[in-house]
Amino acid sequence: MGDYQFPIISEEGVDSGLGGGDVESCGGGGVEGVPPPHTPRHHHHRDQHHPSKHSVKYGELIILGYNGFLPPCDKGRRRSKFVLYRRATCNGVKPARHYVVRTPQNTQAILDALQHSISYTLSRTQAVIVEYQPDSETDMFQIGRSSESPIDFVVMDTIPGDKHGDTKVLQSTISRFACRIIAHRTNKSMRVYAAGFDSSRNIFLGEKASKWQNSGEIDGLTTNGILIMHPPGPFCGGQPKPGIWREVSVGGGIYALRESRSAPNKGMKIEEETNVLQDGTLIDLCGATLLWRSAEGLGKSPTKKHLEQMVDELNAGRPQCPVGLNTLVIPRKATLTTSEKQPLVYLNCGHVQGLHEWGHEKDTNTHTCPMCLKVGPVVKLCMGIEPSFYIDSGPPTHCFNPCGHMASENTVKYWASVPIPHGTNGFHAACPFCASPLEGEIGYVKLIFQDNCD
Repeated sequence: MGDYQFPIISEEGVDSGLGGGDVESCGGGGVEGVPPPHTPRHHHHRDQHHPSKHSVKYGELIILGYNGFLPPCDKGRRRSKFVLYRRATCNGVKPARHYVVRTPQNTQAILDALQHSISYTLSRTQAVIVEYQPDSETDMFQIGRSSESPIDFVVMDTIPGDKHGDTKVLQSTISRFACRIIAHRTNKSMRVYAAGFDSSRNIFLGEKASKWQNSGEIDGLTTNGILIMHPPGPFCGGQPKPGIWREVSVGGGIYALRESRSAPNKGMKIEEETNVLQDGTLIDLCGATLLWRSAEGLGKSPTKKHLEQMVDELNAGRPQCPVGLNTLVIPRKATLTTSEKQPLVYLNCGHVQGLHEWGHEKDTNTHTCPMCLKVGPVVKLCMGIEPSFYIDSGPPTHCFNPCGHMASENTVKYWASVPIPHGTNGFHAACPFCASPLEGEIGYVKLIFQDNCD
């Protein structure tokens, strides 16, 4: 703690007894999509999902691990991709004043459902309240696991692999009010902050949460933290490399990672880095990872129609199975059907063939490739159809190992080099289209088709 002393506001009331390190929701919970009684709805979900043709687009947030669709139904506030538009009416907020109180739960700023505030509990009898005021120059978007009305985009834990049905994890590590993004309505800059305001427009950091005072300012971290990774250069159009993972604080500061995800001590402050999102910034919520694509960056990326045309061009070459001599058809999306037309890739060599029993060890996924005699697993090929994950418009010549999602060479090589947070202090590379951890020495394979045989 610094030497600065905040003014103390004396108030009567019962001690709040706030504990725990998580961001807690205080007062007035709500049913899904419905604000609590006497609490004006302060977010505008409708203008995000039903924008007018004149709406200004900030960009998109895409959840890693979904190939353009979130099963069982991709709609409303639960979807694989969130498009952020400038709101019809601004709803951003900015810090206004701060002070110390002895009973935060009875403070007017906490009780006032129209007042945004953050409460930092220092002890059982002392807390710092930071009041926020409306900011006519910004829009606010909130992300979290809660389905209460302040959350614009509901994000649940991502389960690796094929997603059929509504599979859920038993215990989520994503905060109910995980983070907030403040968008400048004029220059379209986007800043990310840990923690989101609850239904009573409050954020509470408990007594055990990591927090600190410095030069008259107070800040803190949430329990599992919000991590971000900026690409060091342009995301699309070149050969980007992964950046360094950092943690963003409740006040928007950038810090080195803690020793483990929920360790009590913050990392070193990184003065030269900011919380301003860049095209290609990753935001990790501890259970799901989001990719930010700016509207400008998306203009340089392939469209879904372009990706589908490349699949059509591959199929127009009439790739053949060298064993069955039948024509293979690359699907635009994953299918559960077993067809002789479905192409399979031998993951140890990259040869693409159809379904056949030659060289197959019974009751295993071990196959001998009839073209080069390498032994290893096979998997169905499927096009990676979510265009936001692409870093160029190259043809789908490579696929990820072990899932079989196809993409351009540069796209596959980039994601194979990106460490995605996993667990409390681990990282692994994963397919962006299904979140499967990559396997093998490099995590991908170059595809070898036998095509244009007519």
